[in-house]
Amino acid sequence: MPRVKGRIVTRKRRKKVMKLAKGYRGAKHMQFKAASTQLFVSYKYAFRDRRRRKSEFRKLWIARINAAARQNDISYSKLMHGLKLAGVDMNRKMLADIAYNDSKTFAQLAETAKKALN
Repeated sequence: MPRVKGRIVTRKRRKKVMKLAKGYRGAKHMQFKAASTQLFVSYKYAFRDRRRRKSEFRKLWIARINAAARQNDISYSKLMHGLKLAGVDMNRKMLADIAYNDSKTFAQLAETAKKALN
């Protein structure tokens, strides 16, 4: 009985890797070894950045809230503390959306926070 050399399986695996590596620069989209190495790195970055994306959005929301708060003569930290004292339970994503799209409503929220602080 002849030994199995895995021609079909190997080709299938390599084609799959090469298909995933389409669009990479240089040898990384032409050579199997370079492509498979780059895919490992790419998957590592994708895994890390799925978690990092959440903190980046939080930073963006805080920056937007802070900018809108300062237009209403209150700092970000005082605004958040005032809203908590006033019993306004709203997350940063919603606050940032209101600050970005509806400045009148945000001004009312800022006034609520100022009253709660005094």
